[in-house]
Amino acid sequence: MKDKKEMVYTIPFKRVYWGRRVNRAARAARYLRRFIARHFGVEPENVVLHPAVNEYIWSRGIEKPPRRITVRAVRDEENGVVKVLLVRKPEKLGTAKGR
Repeated sequence: MKDKKEMVYTIPFKRVYWGRRVNRAARAARYLRRFIARHFGVEPENVVLHPAVNEYIWSRGIEKPPRRITVRAVRDEENGVVKVLLVRKPEKLGTAKGR
């Protein structure tokens, strides 16, 4: 199962919120790296986060990273690196309650 080429994951950051709030975004980036490394059978040092993924994690500051993130992980066969790209879901249309 570790010979995957490309996968899409929705990763919950629930356990990132446990503990101090002053470094949650950094903890979320480390958790994402470890999650992808575990699922692809590589070391966390061989997981490369795209800058858009990092910006999305840090978008609300260091104390409030998003609760979940949807990413696409692609393995580069020639150098054994897994690249993590952000999957953008369509924004929810503004639904007004009571209208």
